Amino acid sequence: MSIFQDDKDYIIGTYKRFPLVLVKGNGAEVYDDKGGRYIDLTSGIGVNSLGFCDAGWVSAVSGQAAVLQHTSNLYYTLPQIEAAKTLTTATGYKKAFFCNSGAEANECAIKIARKYSFDKYGRGRHKIITLTDSFHGRTMTTLTATGQEVFHNFFFPFAEGFEYCPAGDAAALEKALTDDTCAVMLEFVQGEGGVKELDRAFVDAVFELCGKKDVLVIADEVQSGVGRTGRLLTSQVFGVKPDITTLAKGLGGGLPVGAVLVSEKTADVLGYSHHGTTFGGNPVVMAGVNAVLERVNDDAFLAAVREKGDYMRERLSGRRHVEEVTGIGMMVGLKLKDATAAEVVAKGIEKGVLMLTAKDRVRLLPPLNIDMKLLAEAMDVAAAILDE
Repeated sequence: MSIFQDDKDYIIGTYKRFPLVLVKGNGAEVYDDKGGRYIDLTSGIGVNSLGFCDAGWVSAVSGQAAVLQHTSNLYYTLPQIEAAKTLTTATGYKKAFFCNSGAEANECAIKIARKYSFDKYGRGRHKIITLTDSFHGRTMTTLTATGQEVFHNFFFPFAEGFEYCPAGDAAALEKALTDDTCAVMLEFVQGEGGVKELDRAFVDAVFELCGKKDVLVIADEVQSGVGRTGRLLTSQVFGVKPDITTLAKGLGGGLPVGAVLVSEKTADVLGYSHHGTTFGGNPVVMAGVNAVLERVNDDAFLAAVREKGDYMRERLSGRRHVEEVTGIGMMVGLKLKDATAAEVVAKGIEKGVLMLTAKDRVRLLPPLNIDMKLLAEAMDVAAAILDE
């Protein structure tokens, strides 16, 4: 049996996979089918916030699976209520909605923003402004919301009601904010767009301009949230509070989940039958969420994330092929010179370290709890590759 051929024969080819079959992992270490060992600096694209098979997470998930795996949202379940209470209390939001992915969370946020405006101002005030190089998902609506022209192809007609503003250009944003605008949607760190953090002055301008016009601010923290940047939410790094925040990836620690956090202003926009999901808030997934939050929602844990992020930047800055190190906390991007991101990632696999790309940059998203000894070993390998 050829795994590679079976994949080609039976799975739709939407992924360009690396020739690597991963079979088991523990912490920040993962092994292939031939026994090869790798240090993981990807977290499954930011999903495995506690690494592979964390003992506490496994216990919580397996324990819940043995008791009640699914009921639908026609009934109350304790894990979902616990997760919502923990998230809203820790972040200062009013309520939460759980779904299955970041794209779904962003779809829900878009619906909330448009209904908020419809309820208050009537039809026609529905435009949402997003930023160039943003990424918000692969559904038809979130693809349109994504501010990268490369994604706006094949699937015509795309959803209407979106406009794009250059990231960092407050004057352009002010001009774009017209009477038909209901929301501005942004990522504080553009993950798929190259791990580029927004300028603080621009973020402040966004909130000031939107506040004057009763335009909602939606923060897509699908990749940057849940401790990734050294705070529970990256909005806390910038000292602002969006009207709506979306989460996913690292929230479930390896299980599919999305969440929408709403402020007092937007808490009651959606009512009965306005939105829904069969699987969202599933008890097993919520058990994983609760296990993640129990660990990540801790000042000492988050301080360690910031320290590890600083250490990564110190080790990788100034390398021969590194022009710039971007991102916040343990969300690290490397702008390269005289080398390509694909080449660096391929060499990393050869040397036992897994890394990611983001457009033309190398992207590093290690498990938040990676052991410092392992992180140092991975940085030794990455630094050597970047100095070749």
